[in-house]
Amino acid sequence: MTQVTERIPKRPARRSSKPNGQWKVDGTEPLNANEEMKAKDNGLNVRERIETIYAEGGFESIDPEDLHGRFRWWGLYTQRKQGIPGGKTATLEPHELEDEYFMLRVRIDGGALTSEQLRVIGGISAEFARDTADMTDRQNVQLHWIDVRDMPEIWRRLEAVNLNTTEACGDVPRVILGSPVAGIAADELIDPTPTIHEVARRYVGNPEFANLPRKFKSAITGHPSQDVVHEINDIALVAVEHPELGIGFDLWVGGGLSAAPRLGERLGVFVSEEQAPDVWEGVVSIFRDYGFRRLRNRARLKFLLADWGVEKFRQVLQDEYLGYELPDGPAAPVPSEPGDHSGVHEQKDGRFYVGLTPLVGRVSGTILTSLADLLEKHGSERLRTTPHQKIVALDIAAEKVESFVAGARELGLEAEPGLLARSAIACTGIEYCKLAIVDTKDTAASAIREIESRLEDHTGKLPKKLSLHVNGCPNSCARIQTADIGLKGQLITNDAGEQVSGFQVHLGGTLATSEDGQAGLGRTVRGLKVAADELPGYVTTLLDRYSEGSTDGESFAAWANRVEDEDLS
Repeated sequence: MTQVTERIPKRPARRSSKPNGQWKVDGTEPLNANEEMKAKDNGLNVRERIETIYAEGGFESIDPEDLHGRFRWWGLYTQRKQGIPGGKTATLEPHELEDEYFMLRVRIDGGALTSEQLRVIGGISAEFARDTADMTDRQNVQLHWIDVRDMPEIWRRLEAVNLNTTEACGDVPRVILGSPVAGIAADELIDPTPTIHEVARRYVGNPEFANLPRKFKSAITGHPSQDVVHEINDIALVAVEHPELGIGFDLWVGGGLSAAPRLGERLGVFVSEEQAPDVWEGVVSIFRDYGFRRLRNRARLKFLLADWGVEKFRQVLQDEYLGYELPDGPAAPVPSEPGDHSGVHEQKDGRFYVGLTPLVGRVSGTILTSLADLLEKHGSERLRTTPHQKIVALDIAAEKVESFVAGARELGLEAEPGLLARSAIACTGIEYCKLAIVDTKDTAASAIREIESRLEDHTGKLPKKLSLHVNGCPNSCARIQTADIGLKGQLITNDAGEQVSGFQVHLGGTLATSEDGQAGLGRTVRGLKVAADELPGYVTTLLDRYSEGSTDGESFAAWANRVEDEDLS
């Protein structure tokens, strides 16, 4: 493969204050080991070494700098060595935590898949990944137990059906979230598919954007349900109707969660469909050129936006990167329906799409292959992944819907999930993640089954929706700050004085929904922690209190933010 070189501008005069590592202000001299690694060799170049050196020599032949850095540019992370307890996560060195196998992330921009592509992913899972597969909340599919020796063949199979792992991880533009019902929903304002394709064509794998301060997350939707969690992305384009200019996009920037959550902000501009790729390039270029690189924990766009403010960000975008002013634009209306697309819905062509829930996103290669077969048996060759760890099957004829739903249920994919199962999200957890402290997938699945069993006899009122997000560490891969009930994994001491797996509880978070209107990050009740085995009892008690104390029509998030701490403990 062709080696990638970077255009490095000359270093300007040093300011007297301590530099933040902003290329256009401080120059491009690396200020930490991570920046040194990227400056030494672009991460895209590691593909050739994987195919010609590491696939031949195996894990022991991998250069540590590639292993812990550049491999991510091609969707590869080392996974956690089996049997290491959560209490060791913070005390062991990375090389002591990691196994000689990898997590592989298959990039799916816009979440669009064919049954053929799904079957290829399922086959790779069964043959090379011990039949593992997880749907992520970034519309990707994640596999485990990958041996570096198998990567050339895995890439060959993926790329034969126009799939890839390019920049699925790393300090790059990650997968572009897109509406799962793009092009098929009857109430869609604009189909974002052409914009997503053009952005991916121009910029994914482009060396000009392969060395960002940190990851860069994008989301584009044309659906009024605002179904791409736009408030927590670095850039988001949300469909809106301008009273004079017609249908286009409302531009959001600077969202992100992790340990320092910040909701994105509207720039207040209207972006036409034709302008959208150039505007995307302008925003990511600002991040590349002005983003903070000196401190890794401040190297996200949200910190630059907090420093600059919306007005300066808009002015720099227009003056330095676009060369023209964007017109002022209106905000999109509050969604009038849920954005998870669960259940059966009519398409604009009279056929139906069916939103399926694999509990907490856990599937397998066998399930994915069987789903591809089921789709084709029912006359469809298209499906979508979602930002909620779900699957949407498209193009099902009316007379085949009932049969399809029943067949999907046999695979563990539910079109009519329970209250908690419908909105539950869980990260990878201690099963495979080197950062995790507790188990997530099995813990969440078990708790949800138990809670929903208890709710069968519940006689009080229940919320219309209830999102339960479970994270295995202090980061927020499972978006705990935007969940009705967010659980952050940690070890806690139970009443018997034993150290056990548990969670710090975060309540009342939400993204823009028909129930809650605007997004909010909720609240953490000081000292409120729950052992993993006590989750069913805690959540059931919490719902009893909601039933007794909420007003008519009050959402769970609104109630949780209104009541006193003792009502939540």
